[in-house]
Amino acid sequence: MKKFLLPIIFFCSLPFLALSQTFEGTKIRMIAQDQFSEGVEELIEFLKIPNIGSDPEQVEQNLKWCQNRFNNLNFETQLIQTAAAPLLFAEKMLSPDKKTILFYLQIDGQPVDTTEWDQANPFIPVIKEIGADGSWKLVNWNPGDPLQEEWRIFGRSASDSKGPATAFITALNYFNSNAQEEEYNIKVIMDFQEELGSPTLAKAVEENESLLKADMILIMDGTRHISNWPTLTYGARGIATATIRIFGPSSPLHSGQYGNYAPNPVYKAARFIASLKDSSGRVLIPGFYDGINLSEEDKIALRSLPENEDSLKVRLGISQSEAVGSNYQESLQYPSLNIRGLRSAWVGSEVRTIIPEEVEIEIDMRLVPETPGERMIKLLEGHLKSQGFYLVDSIPSAEERKIHPKIANLKYRLGSLPFRTEMNSETGQFLNRALKKVFGEKLVNMRTTGGSQPIAPFVKTMNIPAVSIRIPNPDNSIHAPNENLRLGNFLEGIMMCLAILSEPQ
Repeated sequence: MKKFLLPIIFFCSLPFLALSQTFEGTKIRMIAQDQFSEGVEELIEFLKIPNIGSDPEQVEQNLKWCQNRFNNLNFETQLIQTAAAPLLFAEKMLSPDKKTILFYLQIDGQPVDTTEWDQANPFIPVIKEIGADGSWKLVNWNPGDPLQEEWRIFGRSASDSKGPATAFITALNYFNSNAQEEEYNIKVIMDFQEELGSPTLAKAVEENESLLKADMILIMDGTRHISNWPTLTYGARGIATATIRIFGPSSPLHSGQYGNYAPNPVYKAARFIASLKDSSGRVLIPGFYDGINLSEEDKIALRSLPENEDSLKVRLGISQSEAVGSNYQESLQYPSLNIRGLRSAWVGSEVRTIIPEEVEIEIDMRLVPETPGERMIKLLEGHLKSQGFYLVDSIPSAEERKIHPKIANLKYRLGSLPFRTEMNSETGQFLNRALKKVFGEKLVNMRTTGGSQPIAPFVKTMNIPAVSIRIPNPDNSIHAPNENLRLGNFLEGIMMCLAILSEPQ
């Protein structure tokens, strides 16, 4: 079995509140610590339910768990039927005079390869601590025993995103168990196919706008800033993917008999790939960055985040970064173009001396609000044509092969749309007010994240601000083997939710 050892992280737990911080913040911390063990126990049970969104039975099991849990919290629940998996809606309306927060919870997770995990079953979560040799070792923990903040829960969806969802539920449980009212009406939408691109969410939002109506949407999903400080993220990039097939001979040819005569499509593909970016990493497709203008105020805010470029390069194992932005945060404000996969012929033990018949190039583009997916795909298609390729809908015909020396096929898919909320908005001020009473100045406000979230339909249809509440540790291995959540982060996540729900309007 391969070992995927997580690096020893240089981040420490946030220190206990300084005396200068408010009693209200101290009280929140004490409440969270009192709820900590019970919350961890519930998360472990929740993680035991497999949650692959393409499996209807697993979707149903998770939906029933969530529905029962929110009913027990005195929420009204109902299913929102869609053409794919249903969504689950829950609400707790306390007063028409209170503002309403809509929380988005992702419940499904990525598929797993059990042979790559350092535990018997990724859906049987375990708690581990790091040993002196840098490897993770099992902790024999029983409910009620003391917990250490540096311990971690390992299991699929521990961080992405049942951990954040359970931190939110733990905070709600405190209010419910102690007969205390939150400061806000609460609505919750639970998505069971986020990892599949939330294929029916946009239509569901359009058809249920009045049901989902709220003053803001808070997204309980996403990884913290590299500092591991509590993080608020005000936007996410969208995504568009494309598959380009570049064709060669009609069938694989013997490289001895036809080498130097039949062109190899790999060289055509290589020249096309090289034409996409310059040596500094900037995309060369004309118009790719059009419409993006960062103000000096934006740049100052991006530079102010607590991160060290040199340390980041060491952690990533690179000697220099691409020159799209002047720093890491600035680079996330632009669209990206990535070769995410490349395939042709055979390699390794199956390698053979042939000229392949085609090359397949898989591309993803991360989008910002100024660069809509339809436009970016058209730019990519135009660039492919400008490089001399004749485009076909499927496999080229014999006549097309006879006439055109460079033939390609382009298929694409538009995924999540980008969104962005202004950091100095009323919502941003409210969240900073709530969280600073617990964490002081150790709070990160990020303009956008590099990844994608299916939140744009809410922003576009309902015209409400959206902010992501980031709880998991940066080295959480989401989507990969040995996904984990640091227990100290889970505890701080409970604090974040308690602070938000108790912040006066």
